[in-house]
Amino acid sequence: MEAMDDDSSDMKDDHNHNYCASGGGKVRAHPRSQLSVPRSAGAPEPGAEPETRRGKLWPGSTGSKFMDSDSGSESSEVSEADCAAPPAAGDGTSGLDSTSKFLLNAMAVEDYRNNHWPNLEKAIDRLLIQNPTDHISVSYAQIYSYVYKCVCQQHSELLYSDLTLKITNHLQQVSTHLQASPPEDFIENFNVALTQYTASLQCIVPVFMYLNKFYIESKLNRDLREDLMKLFAEHVAEIHVNTLMPLLIKAHSMPFQVQPSTMASVVKGLHSLRPDWAQLAPPLFSGFIPQINPPAVASLLPDYAAHDQELQRELHLSGFPRSVLSVERNVPPGASLLNVVMFLFSFVFQGRPVS
Repeated sequence: MEAMDDDSSDMKDDHNHNYCASGGGKVRAHPRSQLSVPRSAGAPEPGAEPETRRGKLWPGSTGSKFMDSDSGSESSEVSEADCAAPPAAGDGTSGLDSTSKFLLNAMAVEDYRNNHWPNLEKAIDRLLIQNPTDHISVSYAQIYSYVYKCVCQQHSELLYSDLTLKITNHLQQVSTHLQASPPEDFIENFNVALTQYTASLQCIVPVFMYLNKFYIESKLNRDLREDLMKLFAEHVAEIHVNTLMPLLIKAHSMPFQVQPSTMASVVKGLHSLRPDWAQLAPPLFSGFIPQINPPAVASLLPDYAAHDQELQRELHLSGFPRSVLSVERNVPPGASLLNVVMFLFSFVFQGRPVS
């Protein structure tokens, strides 16, 4: 026991658990290689805010150039030491630092042009030309990953510009194709173009979620889907609306010349693109969209009744029976509007008037 006490008295422990002998003053510290901190790596979860990308240094580099650990491509990030330590005044290193940062940014843009955008462009092409009923094998996780990397590497503005330019070129081709359509197929072809484009946006907008959240919404105060629908209105609908509207009015006056589902899709699509287009043909749009016409006014009830009577006469001349017209003669004089409505309800659903 005394020997053990003598041994322990020769060792002193400081607050870092470094043991030193009382006589020699030598320090024995725990080697750093014995202490390890586990670090997990994983793909970003959807909806999570993008963080600073981790990378590894190129061999022999000075710490200002990173290589993307996922794709093996160079990143535009600069090490924290380069950002935190300003150059000393008068030593001539300021110009060298600015030049190196410019070269890093140029290499990052080149990496975007050569690696990220070509893969995104191919995926966008496949999504834009797909039919709503077709199934195209596209790796949405890979597209999502490319968009995430571009946003993290400060390429949001460049990515948004390339995306809108790509879709604009596609819509110009769609407009050229519509110009060559014959009048009897124009409504159907326009509906195919609108339906296909809308279905494509349902796939494109979600995979560009990070671009929409951290650039378009936060900096431009807009929404990606609204911007892309405005492109369709500008490059397709506005160019052909003067041709499309007379064809729709004619088809609406001749039932079943065009499929009712096609008519409803085109009219509702035009109204969603430009609500003021409803004023070009209110009777057409009011047949598919509520509250297009102004609200009813009590003082205009006689005019409404006269309009309904004229409609009934037109239906009778077209071959419809006069059973609806007979209702008018069975309504007692001086009846209130509620009594008239109840009378019509009983006549239509019960086959006889309410006593």
